[in-house]
Amino acid sequence: MRVFVAILCLYLGIGEFFLHPPISLGNSRTATTATRTETRLLLNLKKRRVFVYQGQKIIASYPVAIGRPGWETPTGQFRVIQMVREPVWEHPFTGQLVPSGKNNPLGARWIGFWTDGANFIGFHGTPQENLIGRAVSHGCVRMRDRDIKALFERVQIGTSVIVIAQ
Repeated sequence: MRVFVAILCLYLGIGEFFLHPPISLGNSRTATTATRTETRLLLNLKKRRVFVYQGQKIIASYPVAIGRPGWETPTGQFRVIQMVREPVWEHPFTGQLVPSGKNNPLGARWIGFWTDGANFIGFHGTPQENLIGRAVSHGCVRMRDRDIKALFERVQIGTSVIVIAQ
């Protein structure tokens, strides 16, 4: 069964402007299995870094790319609402499926935390790691593949995500 999540995301270096979701062929968890945890994420847009807290202690942090002017990453308090291993990306115009692997613009993992009901924003890997540290996306938070894999193992559905501007 395909699990669709519409996200604003990178299309092979052209831009993050698609309205179709990554597809999971059985590798996703949904918000219906939400559980509470002490782990929380703090995304500092100015520092372009996500911090992983366990209680009051920072246990990890990773550099990120964020939304560019006009397509800013939303600020506020959110929760992880979907997690997908090795997402399959669907081209928004042609419907072509891009399997997981080095050519997939979503990288190795997807962690969704915001939606307006049609579009989603989340953390994901990227094949363009040279863009980490910049404001280049259409709202998504890009990470190095090794970092998104590590983050994926530290969070679960329901984990708190706090996004601040400073």
